[in-house]
Amino acid sequence: MALVLIPLLLALLLGPQLWVRRVLATYREPAERYARCGTGADFARYLLARHDLGTVTVETTALGDHYDPGARSVRLLPLHHDGRSLAAVTIAAHEVGHAIQHAEGSVLFAWRQRLASLAMGAERASALLLLVAPVLVLVTRTPQVGLLCVILAVTAALLGTLVHLLTLPVEWDASFARALPLLERGGHLYPNDLPHARRILRAAALTYVASSAASLLNVWRWLAILRR
Repeated sequence: MALVLIPLLLALLLGPQLWVRRVLATYREPAERYARCGTGADFARYLLARHDLGTVTVETTALGDHYDPGARSVRLLPLHHDGRSLAAVTIAAHEVGHAIQHAEGSVLFAWRQRLASLAMGAERASALLLLVAPVLVLVTRTPQVGLLCVILAVTAALLGTLVHLLTLPVEWDASFARALPLLERGGHLYPNDLPHARRILRAAALTYVASSAASLLNVWRWLAILRR
């Protein structure tokens, strides 16, 4: 039974993240396909200016593509910030979609920010609890304390994944109600690229959920270690 359940669990936890990575990697080539739009950063600035959002900055980051409402900044990975691929311009449009949500005072976007903070807190709490569990067991000589920490850590990790699932409507709106029309109406895409852009936008919408699901694997690893 374990031989069946373990691969299935791995597929459920890692599958979405691997799919997202594969999609984005696929459409980073050819690297200069959208040289006419400039880099992903150039394209983001162009779209922002078209919506009178010239005060929103565009920056590079190593922390994943995202829009920071506090700093009012679209942040892109170097491959997307400096790239000229279909992936670069499409991801740039997705993040600009979030900037537009913010500017329009979207209620869903405001709730997403609150939920995102909750998810980050839950994931950090999960990691911390797993780290301190063995120490508390050694100090208190009470296995029940360690077990309680593990239960709380698993609960926190599951909560983080659940919260990211609840933010999906906001991500979907940024991809298909905001970014896709920007790409279509402006005639920025080559006709044959539209289905591929949809696939990239779907991956962009699922990025947080995929990463959160994969983080549950760390909980599983800790549980395996603690059982030893």
